[in-house]
Parts: sequence; structure tokens; C-alpha cells
Amino acid sequence: MWKESEILNYLQDKLSVKRYKHVLGVRDTAVKLARTYGEDEEKALLAAILHDCAKNMGDLELIKLVKDHGYIPDKIELKAPQLLHGRAAAIVAKNEMGIVDSSICDAVTYHTTGREAMSSLEKIIYLADYIEPCRDFPGVEALRRESFINLDSAMLMSLENTIRYILDKGQLLHTNTIEARNYFLLKTSGGSSSE
Repeated sequence: MWKESEILNYLQDKLSVKRYKHVLGVRDTAVKLARTYGEDEEKALLAAILHDCAKNMGDLELIKLVKDHGYIPDKIELKAPQLLHGRAAAIVAKNEMGIVDSSICDAVTYHTTGREAMSSLEKIIYLADYIEPCRDFPGVEALRRESFINLDSAMLMSLENTIRYILDKGQLLHTNTIEARNYFLLKTSGGSSSE
């Protein structure tokens, strides 16, 4: 299994300076969140530095990599292949770097779309990616505060923010993101619904 320094060297070769700085911000934020919630800091660190290790890949390369490893992209992923960069990163982590811990690989896989019933580590990586110090968007400070108070309500805030952003851009929304939002809404509201 690769050490942190080896992974960081790999990333420096593969990613832009801006993306590499982002990864370091996600790492530091994920470790703080793991410490806050009593989660494994080493797993959080590894998942954080691995989460974007396939971000430099082109669309066709991402599709080929995941297909070569038995995953069939859905119609949304085929139209927006960058949604696959988390799944591709988990494949690279496992096959090139020897990271076989499924909890780390799942956190890497779902850091882009989220999903229902996410583990604490998955939530930590999703949120760390969203709130790391380089991120600057309306509401990020409130989301940073909430992330250190309640992971589930922070997840709901971030998913709803993402959905609004994607709708405003007229882009495709992955079903995992919709299902995750509904899951956290039900979980944080005690099951009430306006429908």
C-alpha cells in the first residue's frame, strides 16, 4: 500500500497546481472532521488525498477505465463522464496504489454524487471536498460551521446547494444526488413531507 508521501508525489505529477492545493485542503479538512466525529483520521486522510486522483482523465478515458473494471455507466454518466472521476479514482487507488479498504474506496467513489445511507467517512469526504479553505461560494461559511456541528444536516445543506447550482446551470443531475437529498431530508426532518 502506498504511503501518503507517495500518493502526493503521484498527484503532483498528475494534477494542476490549483487542483493539488484543493486536495491538500480537503485532506486537512477531512482530518479535522474525522477528529470532531471520532472517526479514523488515517482513513479520512487517505480518502481525501485520493478523491481526485483521476480528475485529470478525459471523458473517454474515464468511461473506458470503469468499464474495464466491470462498471457499466448509466445514461447520465455517459452524458456527463466527469461524474465518474470518483469511481475511477477508487479504481486507481485500489489497482495502482494497493488501497483495498472498502470504506476508503466507497468514500472516494461517492464524493461527487453522494448516495443514500452514506457512512460517516463518506459524509466527511463529501463535505471536506465541499468546504475546504479554497472553496468560495454563497453560503460556504454557514456550511463550514454546520459541518462541525451535524454531519447529516450539513449533508442536506450541501446536496440542496448542489442541486440548485446544477439546475441553474441546466446540467444533468445524477439520481444518486436526488436520492441522497431525499434520504437526508427524511432523516433530519423526522420523516415529514410536504407531498
